Amino acid sequence: MEIRVKICGLRSAADVQVAAEAGAVYGGFVFFPKSPRNLTVEEAAPLALAAPLGLCKVALVVDPDNDSLDRILAAVPIDMLQLHGHESPQRVAEIRARYGLPVMKAVGVSGPEDLPQIDIYSQVADQLLIDAKPPKDAVLPGGNGLSFDWQLLARRKYWQRPWMLAGGLTPDNVAEACRMTGARQVDVSSGVESAPGVKDADKIRAFVEAARGVTGAKGAPPKLV
Repeated sequence: MEIRVKICGLRSAADVQVAAEAGAVYGGFVFFPKSPRNLTVEEAAPLALAAPLGLCKVALVVDPDNDSLDRILAAVPIDMLQLHGHESPQRVAEIRARYGLPVMKAVGVSGPEDLPQIDIYSQVADQLLIDAKPPKDAVLPGGNGLSFDWQLLARRKYWQRPWMLAGGLTPDNVAEACRMTGARQVDVSSGVESAPGVKDADKIRAFVEAARGVTGAKGAPPKLV
């Protein structure tokens, strides 16, 4: 079974096309002004409208209020919302019910004490993104190029919801990460860039090829929602 790949932080039509042609299943658009990958609604709309069929378009938002979500979804044809802030389980459930879209909740991990949060959010989200917890002084909640100890997931490969591994993944380590954790889905942003916010087409292709080349994955692939 092939590993499914999400390329996050797409900022141009070329980025979107390369990600889709390489075989990525998800394409992420970042709506967070502090990020070098940030897009305005006006910038994101034509990219999402022109995205090839089959690419699941994901909006990454950080602690959004309803007004900001309304603005995004009124103009950009999004297939999934990725909540990457400190949204409570109650807020995740509220957003999911209000907009009728699948919701992926990011959970930051740095040690075993963080793992119970995965179980909690699996009750309210459609998918989970297990990412490296950012440092306390970090400006960005993700996309920092940091990884965490994958051994933390080695004995717990399955949760109630489909999940995606993120944090410090590159074309060179994604295969090892998948084999160690049992991840069937992976997310990358800074690991396929030549500079912050600048995607590298060759790195995107190499990442997808390395991920999809992993053999021995167990279990059915997560259903696309």
